[in-house]
Formats: sequence, structure tokens, C-alpha cells
Amino acid sequence: MESADLRAQIAGARRIVVKLGTSSLVDAAGAVSQAKIDRIVDAIEARIARGTDVIVVSSGAIAAGMGPLGLRTRPQDLATKQAAAAVGQIHLAQSWGRSFARYGRTIGQVLLTQADAGVRERARNAQRTIDRLRQIGAVPIVNENDTVATSEMRFGDNDRLSAIVATLISADALVLLSDVDGLYDRNPSHEGAMLIDEVRSGSDLDGVQAGDGGLFGTGGMAAKVSAARLATRGGVPVLLTATERIEEALGDAQVGTVFHTRPDRKLNAWKFWALYAADAEGVLRLDAGAVKAVTRGGTSLLAVGITGIEGDFHAGDIVEILGPDSEVIGRGEVAYNARELASMLGKHTDELDAQQRRPVVHADYLSNYASRL
Repeated sequence: MESADLRAQIAGARRIVVKLGTSSLVDAAGAVSQAKIDRIVDAIEARIARGTDVIVVSSGAIAAGMGPLGLRTRPQDLATKQAAAAVGQIHLAQSWGRSFARYGRTIGQVLLTQADAGVRERARNAQRTIDRLRQIGAVPIVNENDTVATSEMRFGDNDRLSAIVATLISADALVLLSDVDGLYDRNPSHEGAMLIDEVRSGSDLDGVQAGDGGLFGTGGMAAKVSAARLATRGGVPVLLTATERIEEALGDAQVGTVFHTRPDRKLNAWKFWALYAADAEGVLRLDAGAVKAVTRGGTSLLAVGITGIEGDFHAGDIVEILGPDSEVIGRGEVAYNARELASMLGKHTDELDAQQRRPVVHADYLSNYASRL
């Protein structure tokens, strides 16, 4: 697909996720700006009027709580961050609510942690909530639940959260908005920096230079590129540009950088969830032969290729799969608990009891990283 065709596809998408960073929502003093939110909502409403369902992933809870709490600088310790988020989530939701109320529209707040996405039933519950809000005409405002999230329970950033949400709800496009108008081959403040119009695969990122703000330049660009590639792995195309260009981004999409999906490498919903959202309850270590077999695709994992296990997992849990040198191979749903599997390691199928002859991880429930973009 040509870049122009993908942009037309994004412009006509019927269900989109729009992610906004904190810098898009605050003023020069770091306080949430109602004027900025109003402009964003105006653009979103124009898109909704064209028949598109819009789900918003919004940062800014901690920033929104700083003013009411009298905090002059962003807190560094976890407890104060969580306290600021607890206050800020209310103020931020009120700001979104006031703005959408100008159009007679209701919002619904959806707060998620990694633990919510990591358990399949909880992920389904989140999906159903977002879908129902959509169906009854409310705009879902999704944010990470910073009031309870610890380092072990975090998505890492709202860019990643937006990619997971977009895939979870089968969005037709993800629009990532920040303070940079696209992906550049180097820090955009450097002379000669060139905008990259489209990304089809990882090879299109060869030669992209590190900038002062991170791997790909300023504005947390590394996280945005990672999130864009994650979304495309789940079959969701991405447009990356600046919030200042939101009208164009949600209009004809003739701005910023587009990230293409790879239909030949698209993961189904379960495999995407297992690889990128699920909580792993244990580890399986494989020999070189088993690694070769499972990375070819379509091959189930048998006990004979497993050299070791870690963790107290149960049948049906998601486990991490590692190679001989501890390299991460993929993830899968294990068919046995840890105790039973320990007695099966390294054995050929004909050496096992009849009830132990099914694969340890069936090919349908095994996803590997070998085909990452």
C-alpha cells in the first residue's frame, strides 16, 4: 500500500484511538489548559460528526493534581505521584467533561493498569466497557491508573497503553499526538534533520540517530516509535504527528509519519495479548533444536525440547519461553502445571504417560518474537 492510500485509509477509519501526551494538555506553567483541551475536543467532535468512533488515551493526571495540592515541581517519589494522580484524575476528567459538554456529549473515564491488561478476563472486561461507552455515544477517556500502579504494574508509558488499547478494541487506526510533528532521522532541532514520511518495517529506521531526548530525538520519540510498531504488529496502522496539527491529523491525515501494518506478520488478538500484555507466571527453557522448531511457526512445543522450568505456574497460565542462552523466544499457554511438567522434561512423547502426550504448548497458543517488525 502506498503512503497516500494508507493516509486515506486513516482519514476514513471508523474507529480510532487518539493518544495525547501531557505536553499537549498543559500550559507554560505546567497546569492543565482548558483552552488546549477545548481545541482538541473541537477536532475530535469534527471527526465524530463524520461517523467515526473516537477513544481518547489521555496523559496528564499527575500534572492536573499538582496545582490543587500546591506542588511547584513534579513529584519524584511514588507516594506523592500517586497522591497527585488521585487528585488530578478528578480535575482532568472534569476538564474533558466540560469540554465535551459543549457538544452535549458525555465522557466515561476508564483507568487501567498493566495488571488489568495482563489477565485475559480483566482485559475483556475493559474491552466491553469501552465498546459499550462507544455504543451509547459516550467518549471513553482512558488513562493509566497512576493512583495504584507500581513499577511492576505499569504499562511504562501511555504510548504503549494506547497501542494495547487500540489492538484490544480492534481499532482501525491509532493517532499519536505530542509536541513533535513526526519522526525525523535525527533530533529535529539539528540542522538538516529530515522528516520520515512513512515506516514500513524496522529497516526504515536504519540510520535514525539518537537525539538528546532519547533514542529517536526529542519528545519521548523512542516510546512513540515503539508504540507505533507495537500497534502495527496487532494490525492497527498509526499516524504520528504534533497536537498542533490535530485538525489535519483527524482530517485528511496528510501530516506527520505513517506506520504501515504487515498483513503477512499480523498477530491474532490472542497472540498479541500473550506477547505484549499478559502476565507471565513462569519460564520454560529450551534447547537449540526446540528453538528452531517453534520459531519456524506452526510447530507445537513438546517436552523433549525443554531443558528447565521456573515458577509455580498452573495449566492455562502464560509462560515466558527462553533459548539456551536465556534469549527471549516468545510466550505461550502451558498445558501442565509446574510440578507435572518437571517430571516430563527432555522426554520423547512415547516415553510419557498417555495423559501427558499432548503438547506442552500447542502451536495455536504459542507466539514467538522471531517475526517482529
